[in-house]
Amino acid sequence: MVFTPDVEKELNEISNLVTHFGSRASEELVEDNISDVEIIVGQTSMPKERLDKAKKLKAIINVKCNWEPNIDYIEAHKKGIYVLSAAPAMAPAVAEACVGYAISLSRGTLQNYNKFLKSEEKYGIKGNGKAYSLFNSDVGFIGFGNLAKSLLPLLKPFNCNVSVYDPWLSKEYLESQGVHAVSLDILLSKNKFIFILAGVTSENEGFINKEKLKLIEKDSSIILVSRAEILDFEEFIMLAEQNNYRAAVDVFPEEPVPLNASFRKESNILFTSHVAGAMHFSYKNIREMMMDDIRQILKGMPPTRLQRAEPHQALLRRDR
Repeated sequence: MVFTPDVEKELNEISNLVTHFGSRASEELVEDNISDVEIIVGQTSMPKERLDKAKKLKAIINVKCNWEPNIDYIEAHKKGIYVLSAAPAMAPAVAEACVGYAISLSRGTLQNYNKFLKSEEKYGIKGNGKAYSLFNSDVGFIGFGNLAKSLLPLLKPFNCNVSVYDPWLSKEYLESQGVHAVSLDILLSKNKFIFILAGVTSENEGFINKEKLKLIEKDSSIILVSRAEILDFEEFIMLAEQNNYRAAVDVFPEEPVPLNASFRKESNILFTSHVAGAMHFSYKNIREMMMDDIRQILKGMPPTRLQRAEPHQALLRRDR
């Protein structure tokens, strides 16, 4: 999806290309090339000992859009090696899906569809008794990273009042972005739409627990698209099944989801199988951003398109 013929052709023209596919590169292959390599694209383990050998290394590019735990980010930063993620390339497609999920939940699309299949549908206002609109609504973002920054402009036509909980960012910065900084408790209890957009770290894993989930306003629409591990997933599903709130879920604690998972039987929740960002459109973005930054780096210029790792934050991440 990323290493297409046109990408391979250009890389061969501008570099001495070494490739490996199907699994992570073997230790032997890495060690044979580490002293000469300038850019690594992949999830190769890069501890300090290996970084010390990589005298010419300028950048490590992860096209999986996460921060792998097998890199010494602080040492790479000290050595002036860019560690880059393609996460910004996926964000627009995920944001687009978020709007679709939100409208589907608030308008009861899934429920109306199921009633139609059973010949139990109602027409006009009688079929819309529990529907509500995204227009002029109170919206909460948990996390204000790539996903949130792509979603925010898509909500502008709906004139939403957007509040954000993100402990990594200052109130002043968030307000400069046109959103309100609030506590997690206020965000959960005061918004009709809640988008869970934060990545999982060693500090926030499971922080949206049973007590926090019970703060959510009755019949709100909750959209989970980042990482399932940041909440008590079983409790989240149970409360949605009990109609405490409406839920759209695109990510799971275990993927693929076990075939016998009990929640597969629930028609009350809008499930998709981690597909919000995985589109040809997104992979085209990754290729363009990756190649643009590779050209920059090989010219001795800084990368401008992909996301740079902040060492201390990257070390806390619990990505898969």
